[in-house]
Amino acid sequence: MTSAPSNQKPVVLVTGASSGIGDGIARRFAKGGFRVVAVARRKERLERLAEELGDTVAFTADVTAPKAADQAVEFAMKSFGRLDCLVNNAGAGKWAPVHETDDATVDEVVETSLKAPFRFARAALHVMKAGSSIISVGSVFGIIGGLNGGIYCAVKAGLIGLTQALAVQYGAKGIRSNLVAPGVIKTDMTKDYWDDPSFRRINQDMTPMDREGTIADVANAVYFLASEEGSFINGHTLTLDGGWSSTKYLSYGALIAKSVEA
Repeated sequence: MTSAPSNQKPVVLVTGASSGIGDGIARRFAKGGFRVVAVARRKERLERLAEELGDTVAFTADVTAPKAADQAVEFAMKSFGRLDCLVNNAGAGKWAPVHETDDATVDEVVETSLKAPFRFARAALHVMKAGSSIISVGSVFGIIGGLNGGIYCAVKAGLIGLTQALAVQYGAKGIRSNLVAPGVIKTDMTKDYWDDPSFRRINQDMTPMDREGTIADVANAVYFLASEEGSFINGHTLTLDGGWSSTKYLSYGALIAKSVEA
């Protein structure tokens, strides 16, 4: 089988592509034959990624800037002439209870994790054709509230609402919208929590799987939703948490553990 000419290969735009889950998503799409528009603030990391992957261009931007979405989509069209998939991955991970959350934190999380995805979707819709898709990376905490989740949980729930609105509005035009909602994935943003006993009780001891979720798990799920194999999935939130949110599992160790004083 001969490969498709370069100008016929599909194009994906990934926000937050310079590290962690975004980097993994960009790599998975490149492996699957997509040309990649990698968007993030860290220029050097993006340029290294683009050089390593090939058929990849880097667009350095703060996704919260008012014109960032329009400029990134315009850059994609100038670079490759088409846009087949948008992956809204960039997000802010600020956690605090509502009574301890100031307006500056509210604004930061809303701007990064809801307003930017809205703007990128709006810009992409102007150039996307039938067969395209918009996929957002949300969180299981947009489905089930997390202790001290505050504005983070509220915004992730809003991202599910945006996904459903896009699905019903543009599905008839052949443009699908879906969301992947991971549990806590070990990245630079979360690694400091991993050995904390309280975190392990809430996360590992309540997950009925014998391993932790990985960046590759998220990247594969996002890629599947963009692929032909996922082409009849629209308006769906795919929970990726090993059963954490859908069961009342407790590990044997947690069940027999002595009570811990608060």
